Amino acid sequence: QVQLVESGGGLVQAGASLRLSCTVSGRGFSSYGMGWFRQVPGKEREFVAGISWNRVTTDYADSVKGRFTISRDNARNTVYLQMNNVEAEDTAVYYCAAGVLGLGGSFRGSYAYWGRGTQVTVSS
Repeated sequence: QVQLVESGGGLVQAGASLRLSCTVSGRGFSSYGMGWFRQVPGKEREFVAGISWNRVTTDYADSVKGRFTISRDNARNTVYLQMNNVEAEDTAVYYCAAGVLGLGGSFRGSYAYWGRGTQVTVSS
């Protein structure tokens, strides 16, 4: 059974930094593509960032390029999202996802496993 648990969310001021973590239990983490998505009430869940199983490829939504960085530590079964210079528009529930294809791309349907999310609130 694969389980994903996010942590690191909270209330921060605009311009601050925050790091989200997602720890994956179960086998196979080092072969998964990993992604971060976010969702606000009334809107579709949207892609934020993704990383391939071997860390070679990363992808970002245009809205976060240059501010967010995704990384992974396969020895710790953990993926991170470093969020710098956050904006009020970054307020959302952030979800971690694992995809067995290993690519870490933006297509939500390629991810088989999801965490329960962590709330990030940015005050302006």
